[in-house]
Amino acid sequence: MENGEEFGPWLARQLRRLGTSQTDFAKRIGVTRAAVSAWVTGRAKPRVELFPKIADELGVDVAILHHRDTDAVSAFPIQWHHSVARSDGVREYGDSAAFASDAGLAILARQAVQNSLDEGLDNGRPVRMRFTLQELTGERLRSFFAALKWDQLEPHYEEAARSRRWSGHDPARALRELRDGSPLVLLRVDDYNTSGLTGPEYEDGRYSAFVRRRLASYKTTDHAGGSYGLGKATLWAASRFGLVLINSTLSVSHEGRTARRAVGRLDLPWRTVDGIAYAGPAWLGERDTEKEHEGTSRSWWADEKTVADLHLDRKGDEPGTSLLIVGAYDPSDGSAGLREMHESLVSALADDHWAAMTGSGSTQALLEASVCSPLNGELYEERVNPSDRHPALVAALRAHLDGETVAVPTTGDQVVAAEVTLHVPPPSSATAVGRAGCLSHNALLLVAPAAASDEGHSRIVHMRGTRTTVMTRQPRDFRVGSAPFHAVLLAGFATGQVDEAAHAAEVFLRTAEPPAHNRWGPTEQLAAAYFGGPQRLADFTAGVDEVLRGIMSRRAAHQDVTGQELLRNLLRLDPPASRIQETSRYPVIERTHARVEPSGAWDLEITLGVPQRENAWSVVPVAKLDVRSGGRPALAWAELLAGENCTVVDDMILVAPDSRSATFRGRTAVTNGSAAKVLGRVSVEVRQAWEVSA
Repeated sequence: MENGEEFGPWLARQLRRLGTSQTDFAKRIGVTRAAVSAWVTGRAKPRVELFPKIADELGVDVAILHHRDTDAVSAFPIQWHHSVARSDGVREYGDSAAFASDAGLAILARQAVQNSLDEGLDNGRPVRMRFTLQELTGERLRSFFAALKWDQLEPHYEEAARSRRWSGHDPARALRELRDGSPLVLLRVDDYNTSGLTGPEYEDGRYSAFVRRRLASYKTTDHAGGSYGLGKATLWAASRFGLVLINSTLSVSHEGRTARRAVGRLDLPWRTVDGIAYAGPAWLGERDTEKEHEGTSRSWWADEKTVADLHLDRKGDEPGTSLLIVGAYDPSDGSAGLREMHESLVSALADDHWAAMTGSGSTQALLEASVCSPLNGELYEERVNPSDRHPALVAALRAHLDGETVAVPTTGDQVVAAEVTLHVPPPSSATAVGRAGCLSHNALLLVAPAAASDEGHSRIVHMRGTRTTVMTRQPRDFRVGSAPFHAVLLAGFATGQVDEAAHAAEVFLRTAEPPAHNRWGPTEQLAAAYFGGPQRLADFTAGVDEVLRGIMSRRAAHQDVTGQELLRNLLRLDPPASRIQETSRYPVIERTHARVEPSGAWDLEITLGVPQRENAWSVVPVAKLDVRSGGRPALAWAELLAGENCTVVDDMILVAPDSRSATFRGRTAVTNGSAAKVLGRVSVEVRQAWEVSA
């Protein structure tokens, strides 16, 4: 009897769903009303011999009374409930939370990932996230609208479009484009290895904070990146219809179940439909049977077909949540197509979460992320590889994770690690005794050399918690002409420390962040919460810059010494042996010219640089999709054509003896995985080369 939900709450819900009072139920099974009341309140449990009678009256199998993981009335009709307008005359024409930070898919990706990292479940495995873009037309669109109960929504959208009072989106444009035959764009965000939307329907919990409340944050970990409850607003802001559907697999059961907790939430302005004034939000779900919530919709336990029809079906039973943004678009670029949206998501994930996606030989990455979009009728998935956009920063962090940093550089390519002290002041609420001193937290500054051509060099990347980038800034009072560098500041729990000082630093720095969590500065909350908080933050920032200047001065001094050695080598009459060994031993690709044919095939002209010798060379060219991940898929050759100084034998290029260069052309085969039209990048390499007789 302890397998599922507690018997009392389960029985109370069954009686409400059946519309049966405790008195009537007691009469039917031959017990007193007091006995049923004791069962419902949890003061007592029925005798096992009563189970057949109870099951018969509820219309269920006796086994269900033992497991209590389903309801007597398995499902009520799914419908939209629109909140009736307030009686005090207050009207709301939009969600102010949506305006607390800049809008755009990049912001959405940042906030969604941060929320998922905050709810990570198993620290031994990364949180996995998947962003999927797709378009619906024709029968697929009609089937989706049927599952969505569009007929219950359309009159509300028409009124919102007519009033033009919607402060967030343009419902008139959304309806017009839909009726003109434009595809409906869906953006789905899945996370796995997270807690899921646990908790009750209305009381405190993850579910109610996310679905029912605004400006509410239910963070149960000290590592949390967010604290204002604003991040979720970016999801609704990215929907032209202000509509998000949800399917969650719970890590902790609710009502005896964990799988497919589904609900939809719509945000509209105040409106009047058929003479009734409505306040704004609406929810898709079952009719609530609790008296205090009568007339509202609540989440429901959906079956597999329903979540599939709503494009919310999840892979496996791992805890996490799937969010579907209906009518998705990029608020920062309303004309962006699927390709641009795809690229925006990939770039944002790499820029804001490269550190969370970085693992090493000794440390597991915190995050895995990918972006999917349509290609030739199928979804093409691109795994986000942080090294593609930030190779130097990733290398610096890996050196730290593997314990390969140094305190004083002895070679030009070493990563230097240095501590920077943050003195966390006492909170304003502390007693006179507690105000005596500060907690000292040792943040960590990682510095690596950069090439002058590196994008975004000579800046400091700041992060805490789950290693999400908070801000990137240029150091102050840095001399002109200094050597380029890459720097990462790890503070709070991002250092790997979990002591009292790290906890205090985490809370202090979070307080120094605005609602967008995109900088550290003297916020009003910081000034109010800590004695001398803004000054301590300023001292910390100045300390970071001072430590960086010291590192760069030592590196410059070392480079001056090695530079003198380099000058002596250049003045030698005989070249160093290392210079002789640098001569290429095999053919290499010098130039590649490419174009995409209408069919999606790549037409490539490739020029090889060839070490001159008496024997011929045999090389095998390989074309690969540049998909920003370690496992780039290879493309088959449909045709290879010889050009200058070479011949083609099967898939090999035979270079004539005594040649210094060779040119050939290749055309790739067209497959569903070619991705030429969507991603527009391909790379060519020489996979192997060996000698053959002339």
